[in-house]
Amino acid sequence: QVQLQESGGGSVQAGGSLTLSCTTSGYSNLYMAWIRQAPGKQREGVAAIYTVAGNTIYADSVKGRFTISRDNGKKTLYLQMNSLKPEDTAMYYCAARRSNLGGALLPSRYDYWGQGTQVTVSS
Repeated sequence: QVQLQESGGGSVQAGGSLTLSCTTSGYSNLYMAWIRQAPGKQREGVAAIYTVAGNTIYADSVKGRFTISRDNGKKTLYLQMNSLKPEDTAMYYCAARRSNLGGALLPSRYDYWGQGTQVTVSS
């Protein structure tokens, strides 16, 4: 089993920055992602990483502004978010899977989820 726990959400003005963290327990060598869901919208994959090789992928909407990283020693996943926009407002979830099935930014490909942390960006 894999357990995930997010932290670091909050409220910030447009142009500001936040860093989300996700601590993991259970299996290692995971494919992990940050996935967000805004009110009334479907879940959207924001960034994904293969924790062993460090390969990353980003949604076009956050490319150049967000950075996903992983400290394997601390078993913690991070999402550094810069130049935040009001449209980044959402619940942000940490998600993980144990195998590479492709579709790294597709929420349906992930088996394990945290409880989410809210990010609110005001204009």
